This record gives sequence, C-alpha cells and structure tokens, in this order.
Amino acid sequence: MSLNLHGLRPSKGTNKKPKRVGRGPGSGHGKTATRGEKGQKSRSGFSQRSGFEGGQMPLYRRVPKRGFKNIFAKEHAILNVGDLNHFEDGTTISPELLLEKRLVRKSKDGVRILGGGELDKKLTVRAHHFSQSARQKIERAGGSVEVIG
Repeated sequence: MSLNLHGLRPSKGTNKKPKRVGRGPGSGHGKTATRGEKGQKSRSGFSQRSGFEGGQMPLYRRVPKRGFKNIFAKEHAILNVGDLNHFEDGTTISPELLLEKRLVRKSKDGVRILGGGELDKKLTVRAHHFSQSARQKIERAGGSVEVIG
C-alpha cells in the first residue's frame, strides 16, 4: 500500500458512529429511546438546575456561609526583589519593562514589589507599591525606589 494523502484512513475501530436512539424496535433503542419509562427525565425539554436534589434542601443551602469577598481589594502583579537580579546594573525598571520580560502579568492596579530574596545589583525601580523590606533591600544595594501614582 502506497502512503498518499488520498489513501489515508483511520485505524480500524477508532471511528465509531453515534448511537441513534428512537429509530424503531430493530435498532434496540426504539420506543423510550434509552430514557427509561415514565417520569420527569423521560419528557422532552427536560432540563434541571445544577445542584437540584429532587426537592430536598440542596447542599449549597444546607452548608453555612463563611467569609466574604472584598470588592474593593486591589489586584497588583506581585514580584519579589530577588527576581530583579535578571537585569543589568544601572537599569531603570518600569512596569512596562517587567511586562516585556514576562516577569509579571498585566494587572488592573499595577505592580507591587515584595522583599523576597536578595538583590546584588544597583537598580532604579519604578512600581506602584513597595513593601518596607523591598524598599530597604533596593536602597541597601545602592539603588533607588520611585512610587508611581
């Protein structure tokens, strides 16, 4: 058999035709079309709300609610001081540069620099927020910090 595009066929047994239900008694899936006998689920147009438990009080209502979601919380892209060692000495680091180098993802409220790791390069870092330890580590390495409004 030559290997040509027009001669390609799926392997035997990989393509299976879907079960055709409700197509007469000869098919083996006629009459009730695999829906069982009577009841809500056998009717056409049946759809059930997710979490419905047949009228019993559903789990999501039986379990008590806990906590809350602060809708005013700021979403910063977070970066540790140790990750800034990727840059050359004397570089001015901005959120745009961090996005370009894929060190942070785009975020709604800007970039927050945290104090994880050690910094051994002299850098000027521009970001929207700095933790105290991050600020100290950058300045201890001889760099400077600029807060963007």
